[in-house]
Amino acid sequence: MRPSRLPFPQPLDKAALGVMLVAALFTLLLLWGGDRTHAQVRYFTWQNRDIGADDRAFILAFNRLMDWSSVTQHLRIEPPLAGKASWSGRRFAYTLTQPIPYGQTFQLSLDEAVSVPQGKPMQAFQGQFRSRDRVLVYLGSGVEEGRLILYNLTLQQKTFLSPPNLRVFDFQPYPAGDRILFSASERGEQMSFDPQLYTVTTGLHFNAPDRPRRQPRPIGELSLILDNSDYQNLRFQLANDGSKIVVQRVNRLQPMESSLWLLDRNFQPRRLNQAAAGDFRIAPDNQHLIIAQGQGLAIVPLVPESKETAFDFLPQYGMVLDFSRDGRKVAVVKFNPNFSRSLYVVNIFGTHEELLTVNGSILAAQFDPSAEHLYVILTRIEGDETYREVPYLGLFDLKTKQLYKLKDFAPQQDLYLSLSPDGRTLAVDYAEGHSSPDTIDNSDLYGDTAPLEGSPDLLGELPTPDTSEAPPRSEQPQPQQHQIWLFPLELNQDKITVGMPEPLAPGLQARWLP
Repeated sequence: MRPSRLPFPQPLDKAALGVMLVAALFTLLLLWGGDRTHAQVRYFTWQNRDIGADDRAFILAFNRLMDWSSVTQHLRIEPPLAGKASWSGRRFAYTLTQPIPYGQTFQLSLDEAVSVPQGKPMQAFQGQFRSRDRVLVYLGSGVEEGRLILYNLTLQQKTFLSPPNLRVFDFQPYPAGDRILFSASERGEQMSFDPQLYTVTTGLHFNAPDRPRRQPRPIGELSLILDNSDYQNLRFQLANDGSKIVVQRVNRLQPMESSLWLLDRNFQPRRLNQAAAGDFRIAPDNQHLIIAQGQGLAIVPLVPESKETAFDFLPQYGMVLDFSRDGRKVAVVKFNPNFSRSLYVVNIFGTHEELLTVNGSILAAQFDPSAEHLYVILTRIEGDETYREVPYLGLFDLKTKQLYKLKDFAPQQDLYLSLSPDGRTLAVDYAEGHSSPDTIDNSDLYGDTAPLEGSPDLLGELPTPDTSEAPPRSEQPQPQQHQIWLFPLELNQDKITVGMPEPLAPGLQARWLP
């Protein structure tokens, strides 16, 4: 039996052939007329985000290849932000050369840039972002003694974070700025140091780039994370990433037993096999602990699988003052046999640079964001018969190794400095009971430092707070009043100019939120 033939073409074949003919026709039209859609920005990584000092670059992604010179030429940011342009494929990156100034809103616009190879103008783009608020946290002084206080300079708002029944001794902000870790004890008739560890929310949340958006928690939510029932809690350190806390504790049943304890993210304490003899701090890698022991520093791992730290050659020094923001430099103090002290900067490559040697003290140091300058508080010895140390504020240019003396303070030891994350404001506190800082002569140099040339103008005398409306003085002794002063800093390429300081509020240990 012969098979029957199917008629040709079948309906399905006709439909397929029609689709192919239409597709071919559209392809020919596109090849003849080209793609007539305009180039445009597909996404902007900083759109409606809160930018911090660690955010150094944004990306504009396009739907077409662009003439990058025209993009660079027509990109506008108001207020201006200095930076460098780069690109790859359809992505354009702009890297800031200085940290973004805090407390400002920025507008970004781009139009008239052209695509390649057509050379057609792009669709105009408008973007907006803002930098984080300028926020200080400090301990109250005078009538506010022992209160933990948040001061938002951007909004000009002052808020008490700790309740009145707690006396706060020390604190450290979490890296996101949403919480504060602090030690405090209940207030009583007698001053006692038997603190517990708490966290408190700041009410702030910054929507950083590349992170999920979420709403801030209410301000002032207090949580007890480590009590003092079996151990007395002394010093503590919070890791840079907020993942760990190390606490020095003393056993109440065996007071001679002092040890270090590690708290994880869930605040579960675990005793470390490490005695606590001196100061300690967590290294920038968040995996090692640096402990002052005798005349040197010991570096021990916090977790068994920790690799060697970049700073495994610090044992010859006696104290760590500060790490640079990128963790590649550390400022340390060396205690010399003749009782003098030397300030060094050491980098991860093992280079040791001595900045100066003093017969007084080296109280504090902090790198600026570029790690090319170091702010310091030093003391010099005055008086032949009466020994006294006079502290002063200085600035080291680490490229030239020059020390610029900025301010002289009355004899005291309780100075504290904190540099804002954008590097544009320095907070310093001192006791008002002493005389106001005086100007120091540019040629009055300590040690063997050569006379300075081209140093910034030295500051005048700090203004005296207005006391015309102050109540009459009581015959009872008053608590020592500390005052926080803000030094404005102007960044001009490699030069820093220091302006006249302004008083902020009574307080001490002021620290900027990240």
